[in-house]
Amino acid sequence: MRCSLLRPDPAQHARLVEIRDNLHARIAEAEREGWLGEVEGLQVSLAGARDKLAQLGADQTRTRLALDLGIPTFRHVAGREGTSPSSLG
Repeated sequence: MRCSLLRPDPAQHARLVEIRDNLHARIAEAEREGWLGEVEGLQVSLAGARDKLAQLGADQTRTRLALDLGIPTFRHVAGREGTSPSSLG
């Protein structure tokens, strides 16, 4: 959760939501029990879970907006057709 370099797998979206919801419950329990250090650690994990869910949302938006431009052929890239050595003479 906490590593910002790891990209979440879109197939794990439901699991991330479950983890986020569980973290909310664990934070509430830790606050009731007075476990202040635990609350702080869980809040860091919750922020990580929220970031991962936001990353997934941004990735899905980017994917929907992607436009396939195709791969140009060499003739399109070069802008001209080649000449054979026999036609130069």
